[in-house]
Amino acid sequence: MSAGVKAALLVLEDGRAFRGQAYGAEGETFGEAVFNTGMTGYQETLTDPSYHRQVVVMTAPHIGNTGINDEDPESRRIWVSGYVVRDPARVPSNWRSRRTLDDELREQGVVGISGVDTRALTRHLRERGAMRVGISTTESDPAALLERVLASAEMAGAELAGEVSTDAAYVVPAVGEKRFTVAALDLGIKSMTPYRMAQRGIEVHVLPAASTLEDVLAVQPDGLFFSNGPGDPAATVGQVELLKGALADGLPYFGICFGNQLFGRALGFGTYKLKYGHRGINQPVMDRTTNKVEVTAHNHGFAVDAPLDGPTQTPYGVATVSHVCLNDDVVEGLELRTPEGDLKAFSVQYHPEAAAGPHDAAYLFDRFVELMERTS
Repeated sequence: MSAGVKAALLVLEDGRAFRGQAYGAEGETFGEAVFNTGMTGYQETLTDPSYHRQVVVMTAPHIGNTGINDEDPESRRIWVSGYVVRDPARVPSNWRSRRTLDDELREQGVVGISGVDTRALTRHLRERGAMRVGISTTESDPAALLERVLASAEMAGAELAGEVSTDAAYVVPAVGEKRFTVAALDLGIKSMTPYRMAQRGIEVHVLPAASTLEDVLAVQPDGLFFSNGPGDPAATVGQVELLKGALADGLPYFGICFGNQLFGRALGFGTYKLKYGHRGINQPVMDRTTNKVEVTAHNHGFAVDAPLDGPTQTPYGVATVSHVCLNDDVVEGLELRTPEGDLKAFSVQYHPEAAAGPHDAAYLFDRFVELMERTS
């Protein structure tokens, strides 16, 4: 290790330890260790509220080469609990770069570690599953750090949407002529999502996670949207009850990521924790309504437990699995239709706004517009 570079230690809850160098802020942090397979878009990853209380391991070896700019953040701050990279860029090179990734992590108090064999760490997490982890620049004894890791909070059973949501409602105006009004529940929303709707003539009223059905109906919406977000969907009760009421009222619904999981629970399906989750911008998904395959952006550690074959009768209509992951058959989308076959509500497990790409799934926003057109 070169002179002046502070040592750092990473310890997983099963005792596996990695040593490296401090990257970003110095100190100590804990969270759930997960890996992201994206080769680009690290700024969007860092500022995605869905990563709240997670320590993100980047599988791409070279991170930070485009620096940090002021245009691409997806929220008001970095949300990851910690950051793990192999080879940080020494000098960023991009015309929009304003500062280095290292400086941004340090400025926002995010503890990281570099010089880690992230390939070995990723293989370990794939084999053993996502687990708690600690990173420290102040502790050199793995056994001592392990004790604190085992005392830290687990992701299962955590209700986190309220910790990342907006405190007050705000409006994203439609671009051009206003066609529809949508109430969007902020469970950890990314800024690109209401913008994608605004581009289609939708005025988006972004509401706090604790909003009630009365709060939603007060904006006289043509549709309801649930965003992405962190935490265990089984621990999220109020939003599910809100959604049940909206479905009973016939309000068109579109949900993504966490919004897909809550939609599943509102329809009567269970949810479960994936072994290591899907995180990256290269996940192949089939839209079973068109048989088209799209490459999609993912960030989820939980999934809906719904039957892949055949419809399910619910109190609100007939539910089917509309999208499926081609890697492992995980449910990636749900549809709710009337007995006559008309679409009432739908959701997907991935991110169609895909600020860092790819854009294969942008059609889903158009599908939402078509749904509101048919029901208005």
